[in-house]
Amino acid sequence: LWIGRSRRGDQIFGPVLYVLSPVPKIVFLPVLFILFGLGGQAKVILIAIAIFFQMVVTMRDAAKNVPQGAVVSLRSLGATKGLPASLPDLFTALRITTGTAVAVLFIAESMAGSSGLGYYIMHAWSLLEYEQMFAGIIAMAVLGVVIYEVFEILEYRLTKWRRA
Repeated sequence: LWIGRSRRGDQIFGPVLYVLSPVPKIVFLPVLFILFGLGGQAKVILIAIAIFFQMVVTMRDAAKNVPQGAVVSLRSLGATKGLPASLPDLFTALRITTGTAVAVLFIAESMAGSSGLGYYIMHAWSLLEYEQMFAGIIAMAVLGVVIYEVFEILEYRLTKWRRA
């Protein structure tokens, strides 16, 4: 939010986002495996890196789009620096990044490791066990849908003012 509402913040971090955001984050997986090993820590860090830039760009743009008059009005009523008007955009970004996070998880688990749904799917495929492969695909899809729905529920509960 600060980057989007602050000219100085955007001057400092805008170019960094411009350069780093388009880089496919999956290319960092081998580096993370070297630094953190093949365990879950490298995969979690990769997912965090992958969704971080999507979230920052979305929230920066959402904060920029909140009219200055709305910010002044809210602050005069005692609101903090947080921007409730950006909250729906935050949840949109979270739902969008859910698909990215699950895709990165699949790739990371299928490339290295001996556990996880990504590994399970690729292992079943290599053994021509298509029923198990599709069961893994369905499980991964359900994982994505559950996370997506959690964000839907949270948005519904935290943005009641939008339905009034």
